[in-house]
Amino acid sequence: MMGLCLKWLKSQGGVEGIEKVNIEKAKLLYETLDASAFYKPTAKPCSRSRMNVTFTTPSPELDAKFVSEAAKAGLVSLKGHRLVGGLRASIYNAMPIEGVKALCDFMKVFEKENA
Repeated sequence: MMGLCLKWLKSQGGVEGIEKVNIEKAKLLYETLDASAFYKPTAKPCSRSRMNVTFTTPSPELDAKFVSEAAKAGLVSLKGHRLVGGLRASIYNAMPIEGVKALCDFMKVFEKENA
């Protein structure tokens, strides 16, 4: 398993290559959040994670609707922490940039339909 992981990492340009991709994925998602009056990122800009992006909609009910509708669109595991609530997008190394783009596109449509 470790050999497969290292082979994949090498195919991505090594640690430096995957770091560039992770920075780009986080940038896309945070730009979507920051451009919106509907979504609220929960971490201050200086404390933002590249791997777990946390945010909320205007209400817990809309958070639940977001999770439900996102799942129907093939975007899963977006429910936030059970004690904190909200939403969480985990965009670890294996998440392709296309997945982040799909999430951003979904978020924009969801905002238009629910704002």
